[in-house]
Amino acid sequence: MTKTVLVTGGTRGIGRAISETMKAKGYNVAANYGGNEEAAKAFEQETGIGTYRFDVADYEAVGKGIAAIEADLGPVDVVINNAGVTRDAPFHKMTLEQWQEVINIDLTSAFNVTRHVWEGMRDRNFGRVINISSINGQKGQFGQANYSAAKAGLIGMSKALAQEGAKKGITVNTVCPGYIDTEMVRAVPEKVLEGIIATIPVGRLGKAEEIASMCAYLSSDEAAFITGATMTVNGAQYIAG
Repeated sequence: MTKTVLVTGGTRGIGRAISETMKAKGYNVAANYGGNEEAAKAFEQETGIGTYRFDVADYEAVGKGIAAIEADLGPVDVVINNAGVTRDAPFHKMTLEQWQEVINIDLTSAFNVTRHVWEGMRDRNFGRVINISSINGQKGQFGQANYSAAKAGLIGMSKALAQEGAKKGITVNTVCPGYIDTEMVRAVPEKVLEGIIATIPVGRLGKAEEIASMCAYLSSDEAAFITGATMTVNGAQYIAG
C-alpha cells in the first residue's frame, strides 16, 4: 500500500526538494504551505503534488489541515517537519514578537503536526517522523538566539519521542543541514557568502536534494533501526561530538 507523507513548508527550498524526492520514491505527498498562494499554485502545476494551506503554528488549523490530507490521501505515515522562519537580531535588540514567531513556527509547529498523527501511527504500528533542524541548532549562531533555540529544541524532542515510539514501530530522527544552496542563502551578499563557503571543508554549499535524499532514506523500511539520531549534512563545517 502506498504510504502518505506530509512535508511542512513543502513547496519551496529544501521542502520542495523533499516533496519532489518523496514523490519520485512512490509516496503520496502532501505539501503544506503557509501563505504564498502564487508560489504554491506554480509548484502544484510543475510537480503534480497536492498542496495544503494551513498555519503550522496554530494547533486547531493543523488538525483541520491533516484531516483534509487524510481524507484525500489516507492516513499520514511519514511527517517531515520542515517549516521554518528566521527573524534575526542580536539578543539585546530582539523583541518578544521575534522570539515567539520563530519558536512557534520552527519548534511548536513540530508538536502541533506530530501530535495530530502520533496516535494513528501508534495504532498502525508504523510511523516516521523527521525533524529538520540546522547546523545552528547544534553550534549556535550570533543574532539567532531564537532560531538556534528552536532548532536545538527539535533535536531534544526527537530524542525523547524516539524512546516513546520505538515499541510501536515509529522512528523519530533529526536532520541538521548546513548551508544549502537555496534562494534564501543565495540572497546573502556575495562577499558574506564567499566567507561562509570558505568555512566549509568540502568547498561548496550543500544541495537541497542531498537533504531530501537523507529524508527519503530515514523514511524507508531500511532505516527501521535508526531512531533518535541526529544526522549532520554540512560538508564537515561542524562536526558534533
